[in-house]
Amino acid sequence: MSKKKKFHSLIDKVWNWRNLNEAWAKVKSNKGAGGIDEVSIAEFERNREQNLNEIQRLLRQDRYKPNPVKRVYIPKPDGKQRPLGIPTIRDRVVQQALKNVIEPIFEAEFSDSSFGYRPGKNAKQAIERIEEVRDEGHEWVVDADIKAFFDTVNHEKLIDEVAERISDGRVLRLIRSFLEADIMEQGQGLARNVIGTPQGGVISPLLANICLHYFDERMAELGYEVVRYADDFIVLCGSEEEARGALSQVKRVLRELELTLHSEKTSLKNIREGVDFLGFTVYIGHKVPRKEAVRKYKDAVRRVTRRNLPINLEMVIQRLNPIVIGWGNYYRIASVKSLYKSLDGWTRMRLRAFKEKKKSYNSNRRITNVFLSNLGLKSLSSLLNP
Repeated sequence: MSKKKKFHSLIDKVWNWRNLNEAWAKVKSNKGAGGIDEVSIAEFERNREQNLNEIQRLLRQDRYKPNPVKRVYIPKPDGKQRPLGIPTIRDRVVQQALKNVIEPIFEAEFSDSSFGYRPGKNAKQAIERIEEVRDEGHEWVVDADIKAFFDTVNHEKLIDEVAERISDGRVLRLIRSFLEADIMEQGQGLARNVIGTPQGGVISPLLANICLHYFDERMAELGYEVVRYADDFIVLCGSEEEARGALSQVKRVLRELELTLHSEKTSLKNIREGVDFLGFTVYIGHKVPRKEAVRKYKDAVRRVTRRNLPINLEMVIQRLNPIVIGWGNYYRIASVKSLYKSLDGWTRMRLRAFKEKKKSYNSNRRITNVFLSNLGLKSLSSLLNP
């Protein structure tokens, strides 16, 4: 990061009582399971004032030590598993309090090319930026994937980046303590964490952006158009030759951060062939949901319309609507009119099959579109602008 004003005394703002309460409110609203101490959100709340007082006391005395992180694994579409680190509720509160204080400092520095996990930024804006740059004549793309980014972040380099803006040693030690918190592997006991920042931590996305801000700056200085969402990014170029040069520079800059590209998932493409990013496939002149995104939507609908579920049709629709609304709102910026119409018909077919299995309504009554609508079924098509 460029040399700018340093912030010297911040720890008192972290343990400020109002900030701790705001942090707790945010953690509570995000819900989620407890960590290795098995203290739930509800249990923490029952002794909220006592818990926050203890956190404040330890932070003031520079004696706060994070608990080990509980490691769990989430299945990925390719059959592999993505590791998640679940901190305790107590540690989540401290991380959120820390984030509340330091995020505005770094937000003032972050590049306009970064869209992930930032206030006021989102995936829609990232896709719109790709289209803007594409329409300026940048049709060649470096489609890159950082290999195991969250698991390979170098602690020293990350702390050095943080220290460019923050000189409060207590805050730096607190950040380091979260980075180095032990990991509890089920059935394997504790393991030291000497590299990486666990996905699942409240502060991990901010630390990722701090780390990769160096990448954003270097690539901008070299004149490249980057669109980045956390560790997912593409570089848009005016020619295949420029794209090859960009790929070389990407590798060089990432090496400086001790990060590497996943060779099997990194390629040069012309956007006319379609470039996948954040669930969309972007072409010249239009974009559509990725085939994988449509498959995931259908899988989600299948799960809540299984014919052996011990619930009635109204309850199925109540479970189905959040899926329809969430998926439909995300992808409605794409060319989806005919796709939404087709998926709506397929969804109604699933519901009719569910009803036939249950025989929960008079079998002589036709399950019309109007009937399903009267039961409250939302449609993808209704989410599109008229």
